[in-house]
Amino acid sequence: MRRIEVPCTVDIEQTADSLHAHVVPEGIEIQPGDRVLVHGAPSRVAFGDRLELRCSATVIRATALGRLWAQISGLLEFTALYEVGFERREAP
Repeated sequence: MRRIEVPCTVDIEQTADSLHAHVVPEGIEIQPGDRVLVHGAPSRVAFGDRLELRCSATVIRATALGRLWAQISGLLEFTALYEVGFERREAP
């Protein structure tokens, strides 16, 4: 496994309008199967708060087999969203 240390921006929000946590590693493109470990970011914020900070992250590159598996499993999970069933509905 190849590990790369990079700076990153972390955006965490927990409000009535949004609940999200985004990490943007700088100077590197994240590819399927890669893992990102963020160092020094809080794990939660209080309700109504939004936090944006800079910290460091370790990007662990996927192997060729791991990258292929991530792409295949991602496609299979995505196609599961399209599952549609047609059932005969009885009138009351």
